[in-house]
Amino acid sequence: MGAAESGDRGSTLPFVLIAWVVAALMTFGAIAASDAFLKQQAVQSLCDGAALAAAGKADESAVYSQGVGPQLPLTRAQAEQAVAEQLAAQGTRLDSWSAATDGAEVTVRCTRRVRIAFGWLFLGGAPLDRTAVSAARAPTVP
Repeated sequence: MGAAESGDRGSTLPFVLIAWVVAALMTFGAIAASDAFLKQQAVQSLCDGAALAAAGKADESAVYSQGVGPQLPLTRAQAEQAVAEQLAAQGTRLDSWSAATDGAEVTVRCTRRVRIAFGWLFLGGAPLDRTAVSAARAPTVP
């Protein structure tokens, strides 16, 4: 054995350990990103359903007093009530939500704080805010 061969002995172990650590971090990162994406989709689905429910809740007093125009009239109070009823019917918890309307379209904003897989590694254990915004127009009259 020459002097050059004896100096290389054992140098592959740190390389193998670093490769395993990098592979593990990439795997954990992919799992965490997938979990965050799925939780975002769940919040978006809830928000979409709430916006559709609110868009279908016409202001009955305006319909009876003024009649039906080109689309059903919406009010903020009716929209908020419809969103609250929809979320309660789903039995899900959101950390915050809001509903706004311009009279023809409802915009709902939903936020939930979630814990993701391996969040302790990437977020220091802090929850992640998942926010979704959904809009729906009131049905039009043919």
